[in-house]
Amino acid sequence: MARARIAHRHARTAVVLDVTDDGGTRTITIHNDGTPLPPDEYEHVFERFIRLDEARTRDAGGSGLGLAIARDIAERHHGTLTARSDHPHPGTTFILILPTPYAPGIQ
Repeated sequence: MARARIAHRHARTAVVLDVTDDGGTRTITIHNDGTPLPPDEYEHVFERFIRLDEARTRDAGGSGLGLAIARDIAERHHGTLTARSDHPHPGTTFILILPTPYAPGIQ
């Protein structure tokens, strides 16, 4: 899972992955306990070729396309992908919300 590996790279000690389904939507959260994103960067990190200053100092890094592509995929499936750092624990949380597929007659 590429996104979890990236979250791990930005974590201090832990990455927590949580999946919930309320019958209408599935929510996947990935939280790392690394340096939190400032609120003014929440949307900026989803732009193409964006790498924050801390990320640019890494020896092995990406192109800055991963989050832009992930958000595009979420939106094409009628979902959302957002970031926040106001979680009760230090770090940053990425939240993917997708509608639960409905197929008549399938439980």
